[in-house]
Amino acid sequence: MSRPLSTLVLLLAALAPACRGTRMVADPVIEVRGADGASELGVSTDYGLVFLGRTARSGPIEVTAWFGDGPSVEFTVVEPLGGGLFTAEPQIKLPRVPMSFTTPAPGQTLRLLGRHGSARWSADVRVRKVEGVSGILLDIPPQIEQHDGQVGAGLYLVGEREHELKLVGLVTGIVELSTPDGASARYLAALGPDQLWRLVTYKRDFPRQRKYIYRADVM
Repeated sequence: MSRPLSTLVLLLAALAPACRGTRMVADPVIEVRGADGASELGVSTDYGLVFLGRTARSGPIEVTAWFGDGPSVEFTVVEPLGGGLFTAEPQIKLPRVPMSFTTPAPGQTLRLLGRHGSARWSADVRVRKVEGVSGILLDIPPQIEQHDGQVGAGLYLVGEREHELKLVGLVTGIVELSTPDGASARYLAALGPDQLWRLVTYKRDFPRQRKYIYRADVM
């Protein structure tokens, strides 16, 4: 049975927000590739892209983002933020997440998202406290040990729903610490809100951001 035109218009209007929401909760993990071909991970946030610049601190880069129908490679230029952080501004709007500026407490569980090629992985990690050591230390998940190139993977607070994530840190590497009894312990180290605020102050036009280009290959 055919539907009146007015009914179809109402149905499309109701579905439109849901379609936009699908893009908003898509994969925020990005891959940054420098001129030498080396790559690292980063995150696309409401304030822009953020990564550690381990593979490129200036000049042109490739940024790969993953939408629901696959990856999109964008060409842009590195912009330094200070404090060991970098950003870049692609022509299109990428999947993104909000940020949290509350430093995680010892014992708190965070979600770690990384990517190895086309496959994204996730792991829940616990924040650890080591006397005399500042910064965010975490348990090392197997995915970090198994895959290279996971520097810059994002740490997230998880909301009441599994897809409600807020970026709270970026993985900087693995540290090995000696204990008083002569043993050693290894932890995953991360940079947190005490540095991520630089992205917010850099984007002074937020929320009045630039107009993005809408292309058929990412719509």
